[in-house]
Amino acid sequence: MNKTRFGTAGISDSFYVQGGKSSLEVPKWLFKLGLDAFEYQCGRGVKISEDAAKKLGENARANGVTLSVHAPYFINISSAEPEKIDKSIGYILQTAAAAHHMGAKRVVVHMGAAGGATRREAMAISKRTVVRALAEMADRQLGGVTLCMETMGKVNQMGTLDEVLEICTTDERLLPTLDFGHLNSRGFGSLKLETDFEHVIDRMIAVLGEERGRVFHSHFSKIEYTKGGERKHLTFEDTEYGPEFSPLAAVIVKRGLSPTIICESAGTQAEDALVMKRIYEETQKGGLPI
Repeated sequence: MNKTRFGTAGISDSFYVQGGKSSLEVPKWLFKLGLDAFEYQCGRGVKISEDAAKKLGENARANGVTLSVHAPYFINISSAEPEKIDKSIGYILQTAAAAHHMGAKRVVVHMGAAGGATRREAMAISKRTVVRALAEMADRQLGGVTLCMETMGKVNQMGTLDEVLEICTTDERLLPTLDFGHLNSRGFGSLKLETDFEHVIDRMIAVLGEERGRVFHSHFSKIEYTKGGERKHLTFEDTEYGPEFSPLAAVIVKRGLSPTIICESAGTQAEDALVMKRIYEETQKGGLPI
């Protein structure tokens, strides 16, 4: 991972408008657009067959597209209920197996909610759960897949920046997924200036070191929020809610970082990912688009 990559979470509406039929066709479509990353969505369960996963991986490699996989949304590695922990580990293993068949190296995982526990109690449970999951992944020859713990947008969810970074200290096979839309929602519009993004990056590198910090995973979109945090994903056409990508692009270029940036806009993932790529390239040249 020695370059900054841009891609989509799931499939943009325009793919189907242009005649696309199957997710297996997405890598070629993204390549033609000028994008080079695709995050396959297993949010509602791991339903892709081994054969389809392998074919998707072949198509991605043929088109220079890096794959990642989003694990099911109903995972809760923070639960105090042993049955829910066992099920969550099972979902992680299913997702890691699908990623392995694809040749994807990264699986994005939510931490879940603390429930009736304190956040510190839930954090301790999360760490134990991740250690178990990684051990079982290794036993199943899935150790080449990295779990990328995601920062979350709702105030009552586990997944603050510090919580994600703390859990990533548990094992070097873990990376953060810095979801800047979520961080902005949780901070009620906290990401505006370049220095705001620098604070996030500085904190990550201070905790995890330069090597892991340089290649972090990322989600980016504009998100509407309320006093409870994240409400819904928007598109880049929205002018009320942030964050804007230009300040982050400046930090990435200045620091020489190489993240994978996955766009999670509502239906316009590919179009907005291309906007981010253009901003990034203009920033590399020393300017910003008008």
